[in-house]
Amino acid sequence: MKTRNFVLILAALGAACANNTAVNNSSNSGNANLANVNPSPAVQSLTVVERPQKIKDMMAARGEQDQAAPTLKIAEPAANSTVNSSTVKVKLNLAGDLKGYAPHKDPETQMGNHIHVILDNQPYEAYYNLDQEFELRNVADGEHTLRVFPSRPWHESYKNAGAFQMVKFTVRNGGADAAKPATTNSGQQMSNSNANAAPAAEGKDMQTSTAGAVDATKPLLTYSRPKGEYKGADTDAIMIDFWLTNAKLKDDGGEYRVRYYVDGGEPKYIDNWEPIWLSGWAAGKHSVKLELIDEAGNAVDNGGYNSTTREITITK
Repeated sequence: MKTRNFVLILAALGAACANNTAVNNSSNSGNANLANVNPSPAVQSLTVVERPQKIKDMMAARGEQDQAAPTLKIAEPAANSTVNSSTVKVKLNLAGDLKGYAPHKDPETQMGNHIHVILDNQPYEAYYNLDQEFELRNVADGEHTLRVFPSRPWHESYKNAGAFQMVKFTVRNGGADAAKPATTNSGQQMSNSNANAAPAAEGKDMQTSTAGAVDATKPLLTYSRPKGEYKGADTDAIMIDFWLTNAKLKDDGGEYRVRYYVDGGEPKYIDNWEPIWLSGWAAGKHSVKLELIDEAGNAVDNGGYNSTTREITITK
């Protein structure tokens, strides 16, 4: 009898151990699954790199275009005009030493020279064919700013005198639908007419669109790139580019600097007015903030436009 009871006790202990092992294995498996669902964020270390080779190759194939000095004039809307409609026609005149520069979109690559069109302080929309009508639709009542400047196929802006133009205009009794965003006539979202409008595509973090107290005679930083989603090889090096008005940066003989932050990290600085390329991006969403600062490191205010944050998406 004692021998039989001892065997039964050993069997019970063995079953208990087996059950505990199963529970532990199950728990470990669950933790592993949780780790897969919520992986640790990738460590991101960004470095400034030279202009990518593919951009150099494009420049070589373009002949003299990158030495061009295109100039723009906003024919419509006229400066300080009042538009009694939520549809605002945009008409631009291109001139200057073009050296073959002409806005167009290649049907195969979907790239080409274009104009960056910015309503208020929202992300730009590309205007590829000046012979085709370009309209801003569902623009809310109130004062607005329109900024334009020419760009290359890879979205690097031309920085010659006369390239940048800005006008203010006012929409009055336009009848915009406050529940819908402002768009172009091709359907591209330009801004929100209210904070509850539908979320925008291409990483456009739209807010209510107003002009702000922008003074055209004061230093002005216009954010251009980066914007939207970057995929595959385009994530290897991403360009920061902007337009600067009424100000010179330190290394260009001025007193200003451009300060930038990625994901709210430590500040970095740009002291020459030229684009930089950053390499080392991790997949996911990132914020990029550009601001114009003075010699003391203070942000230079101009209607709220000199400090701008955009969200981009990196897809590996």
